[in-house]
Amino acid sequence: MENRFTRRATKKKAYRSDLPFRLNLIIVIVFLLFAALVGQLFYLQIKKGAYFVADVNRTDNLVETSNVQRGMIYDSTGQVLVGNSSTQAISYTKGVNVLSSQMFVTANELGSYLKVDTKTLAKRSVADYWLASEVQRKAVDKVIPNFANLTPDAQYQAELSQIMDNPQQYKLNRKQKNAAMIFQKMAGAYSLSTTYIKESGVTSKEVAQIGEHLSQMPGVKISTAWSRDYPQGKSVQAIIGSVTSEKIGLPEDRLNSLLASGYSRNDSVGQSYLEQQYEPVLKGSKEQTQVVMGANNKIVKAVEQYSGRKGDNLVLTINSKFQAAMEKALRDHMSGSLTTGAYAVAMNPYTGGIYGIAGVDRNNKTGKLSSNALGAMNQAIVMGSAVKPAMVTGALKRGVITPTNSTLNDQPIKIAGTPVMSTDWNKSGSVPLNASTAIEVSSNSYMMQLAMLEGGVHYAPNIGLGKMNPDIFNIMRNNFNLFGLGVKTGIDLPGETAGIKGSSGPGDAGKALMEAYGQYDAYTVLQLAQYVSTIANGGYRVQPHVVGAVESSNNDGQLDQIQTTIPTKILNSVGWTPAQRQVIYKGMHDVVNGTNAHRTGMQMQKYKPAPYAKTGTAETFTNGKSTLTLSLVTYIPGSNIAIALAMPSGPQSNFGSGLNLKMAMDMYNAYFKYIDNKSTIIKNPANGITKTGYSGN
Repeated sequence: MENRFTRRATKKKAYRSDLPFRLNLIIVIVFLLFAALVGQLFYLQIKKGAYFVADVNRTDNLVETSNVQRGMIYDSTGQVLVGNSSTQAISYTKGVNVLSSQMFVTANELGSYLKVDTKTLAKRSVADYWLASEVQRKAVDKVIPNFANLTPDAQYQAELSQIMDNPQQYKLNRKQKNAAMIFQKMAGAYSLSTTYIKESGVTSKEVAQIGEHLSQMPGVKISTAWSRDYPQGKSVQAIIGSVTSEKIGLPEDRLNSLLASGYSRNDSVGQSYLEQQYEPVLKGSKEQTQVVMGANNKIVKAVEQYSGRKGDNLVLTINSKFQAAMEKALRDHMSGSLTTGAYAVAMNPYTGGIYGIAGVDRNNKTGKLSSNALGAMNQAIVMGSAVKPAMVTGALKRGVITPTNSTLNDQPIKIAGTPVMSTDWNKSGSVPLNASTAIEVSSNSYMMQLAMLEGGVHYAPNIGLGKMNPDIFNIMRNNFNLFGLGVKTGIDLPGETAGIKGSSGPGDAGKALMEAYGQYDAYTVLQLAQYVSTIANGGYRVQPHVVGAVESSNNDGQLDQIQTTIPTKILNSVGWTPAQRQVIYKGMHDVVNGTNAHRTGMQMQKYKPAPYAKTGTAETFTNGKSTLTLSLVTYIPGSNIAIALAMPSGPQSNFGSGLNLKMAMDMYNAYFKYIDNKSTIIKNPANGITKTGYSGN
């Protein structure tokens, strides 16, 4: 019989034999758990590491943006041409991973308090709105054959087709349309970007009701919208251009480049002229808010990183009062029912600053006049004799005449096989003229003979032009280009045309004679302004511009510090000698102030200070009737203004009427009234150019 000591020893022995097994089991379990942990770490860090890093960055480091005021546009005197008006608006900031079903609920809730315009509701948006409701979607699915057997993508396309192909079956009532339009705007926003649901016309009742229920509509806010206004009227709006609305969003032709620059699809953006050209300056910097995301993509913290910065302002060289006076001068002196329009540009010949660019179109059927300032830079017109100073300059530079030996006889020109061509005041005689007098009396005969001399031919009655240099058009046009005729001026506005060149093939040598007195190629009034400015400043082609400076705003929204001043840019030099230049100056002086009875600018003779000028007439046809284009280039030595204008397709009775001269004198009066007291001329001996500051005054 075992005693208690024996039993205790037996139990102790059994216990000791079980201990290694239990320890081994625990070690195995720990090892397996550790292996599982290592495997999971490998999966998370190696296999899925990049995914989770990206996911963390996406969710934890998100930035919400919102728009700021666009920069304003001022004239050269500080008058606001384009400002911003604020209106109460309803906006929506799209959250992260927001489902269409959630937007559907919010859109319907918001639609109960807010009425929006549904004219732009798209068919696709109607379908998306319909499918955002689970109940409505199941009803659609039931009528699609073999729906359950389709792939998810095919199912969705089938749902869209079912709704869009059967609009009557899925027609929305008025309340649903309103909600669907709101849904469309919400769906168009990116994550954490803000879009306007209604920008204007929000009533106080709508604001009150929405404000009471904001907690039920995630992302909806009562905010402020900005739109462009024009305190001085819209006379220069054509030059300033326009901004897209929230409805239009980014222009299709610039969509990809703008998106790459950080814009959202529904952002407002400059879509034409200055608003487009200076978009990077005017747009400002969006407000940025750092958003911290928690579980289920809920925003747990929002910290303003950057309060945003209002766009910088443009200060134009244009004087708004002078601009209005320019247009009035055109309207006051337009004559004849056939006249299609009148256009003018006034420019500082030393800085390139544009004081005013005006245009008026006439509807020949109704007689109604309408503003068209852009016509001065995008309509090519045959200008006539206004180009003769450039023609004489080319002949002087090529040496076919000299400042001291330039006499040719004004006489009828008879080229073999062609009708006789002559100067208007000399149909049969022979009158000796030097180059300056030829400009003064606007001799067509003199200019045609210069063209022949440049082409290597000396005129004789019934001469043929077969031996004329075939490069004559290039010779003449290259010279005209130095003044800005026939080439783009480089103005800081898009849409400028380079003019129109007539045919210059082997059989067109005779047309070179017409080119010589401005009756062939077509130019813009802006090109004429650059041309006369080149003469006025001593022979330097200066690039015109309408923006004088970019300035920031202070806290009160007023102009603050100059960020950029637009410098004078010289494009090229004519390359004439002082003696050659004086030939042109004397001729243009004598057009107004000479003594020859045939001078063409005598109606300006009493104007003080005395202008220099060259008039132009060109024969045209309008509606099958013979018409006349009047043009003019003029400047006042010692001042900072050069003017170019044209009135195309007027009646033949306008010949000798001096309407172009009357327009110019009205513009000079406006210049000395609104601008001249701010002008000073500072000579720059290095290049002959003077500069009066960014305002162009």
